[in-house]
Amino acid sequence: MSQSVTISFDCLPLRAISRFDVPIDAPPDYEALANRIRRAVETHGLHNSYYLHRASCDFHLTNDPAVGLLSFRFEGVVLTDPDDRRTLHCHLDVELVAETCDWLSEPVVKWFSETVRRAVQSEFDQFIRSGDLDRTVQRMLSLQKDCDAHGGFLGMWL
Repeated sequence: MSQSVTISFDCLPLRAISRFDVPIDAPPDYEALANRIRRAVETHGLHNSYYLHRASCDFHLTNDPAVGLLSFRFEGVVLTDPDDRRTLHCHLDVELVAETCDWLSEPVVKWFSETVRRAVQSEFDQFIRSGDLDRTVQRMLSLQKDCDAHGGFLGMWL
């Protein structure tokens, strides 16, 4: 076993959302996700906020893969500093979904639920560092320069 903690998530930058309406024929799961994202935007805003979903965090407490696994599912918002270079807060709903620990107790589950939040914060900082933020910043500055050069309008027929 190579890692004692494994974290995976899909990340949606909330600033990328332009519409909140849900198609009439959308499945109930999609509609529920869209509503949770809408509430996240209402609570946290669009800037420097990211919605993590389809997310999991597994703790491997022993070297035996059949014993000592705590598997959590989580979903929620990560907030970053104004430059998107560091995670400031994680507002996550965390749920234990599987375990192979016959010694597990409720206080331990609560402690690990908080540990999920801290582990995700650390992982998101690594996620930020592994991205090409400097190139993204340069692209955004270039777009802003083009927009300013055209009187604030950039797009088709504007």
